[in-house]
Amino acid sequence: MNIEKIKQKKSTEELLEFGIINIDKSSGPTSFNISDFVKKSLGLKKTAHFGTLDPKVTGVLPVALSRGCKLTGYFLGEDKEYIGIMRMHGEVDLEKIKNIIEKKFMGVIKQTPPVKSRVKRQEREREIKNFELLEHSNKDILFRVSCQGGTYIRKICDDLGKELGIGAHMLELRRVRAGIFKEENKKYPIVNLYDFEKAVEEYKKGDDKLLREMIIPAEIVSEVYKVVKVKKEVVKNLWQGKPFFVKDVVSKPGLKKNEIICVFAEEKFIGMYKVIKNKEIFAKAEFVFQPIKN
Repeated sequence: MNIEKIKQKKSTEELLEFGIINIDKSSGPTSFNISDFVKKSLGLKKTAHFGTLDPKVTGVLPVALSRGCKLTGYFLGEDKEYIGIMRMHGEVDLEKIKNIIEKKFMGVIKQTPPVKSRVKRQEREREIKNFELLEHSNKDILFRVSCQGGTYIRKICDDLGKELGIGAHMLELRRVRAGIFKEENKKYPIVNLYDFEKAVEEYKKGDDKLLREMIIPAEIVSEVYKVVKVKKEVVKNLWQGKPFFVKDVVSKPGLKKNEIICVFAEEKFIGMYKVIKNKEIFAKAEFVFQPIKN
């Protein structure tokens, strides 16, 4: 889907009703604090963030606006990427650290969430896609990690220190990517709170240019899931939550049963569906983006 084209056709109010802002979280506030600040600043009924960052952790924090919050669960499992600094508690050869990482901290690992986490403390599996050491100065090491969503980087640093027999802890951490949302993106740049506040002030004065530039249409979920297009004449039925049939499909990629898909009628987003392929039924609704009744 051409997300930029969809954005151009929408009013600012429509973007605020179904959009996302990629906030650059600062150190100090919680992820909830940031989400709540966005909500109150824009006078919205609801906002939600895509994946919690610890208060001291900075970086990519996508915040969904209004009905865009319905898509939160469809983004949360996406891979994350971090750059951080860990401090070793003793002298250790860099090659030894790299060898331990290769043997014990790559691929699928087992991890127990830290004591201060909000989730149940039970061992679970998480996948580490990449773990590289970028620079080191004395006992401090700059590193980059790409991993499955829900991985605790602070715990990785602690566990690595234990494997080395000297101890280690995380000094700083910045998330540079959360799924398709990145720190460096020319089309949809990350937004710091100072610039966000300035854009809101201008918007309240009647100038929406800066705010529009910051809002990503929530239809960008189509870059995460495969898109199926349906005929325009079935849209009213779909708005009522009804499934659609094989005969209603205009275009479809190769799909598996139970796969989650994005459904569009031309460039109009209809909702998120699960592929059924049961007799004539092609897919059933999980979330339908119904038009607001005036």
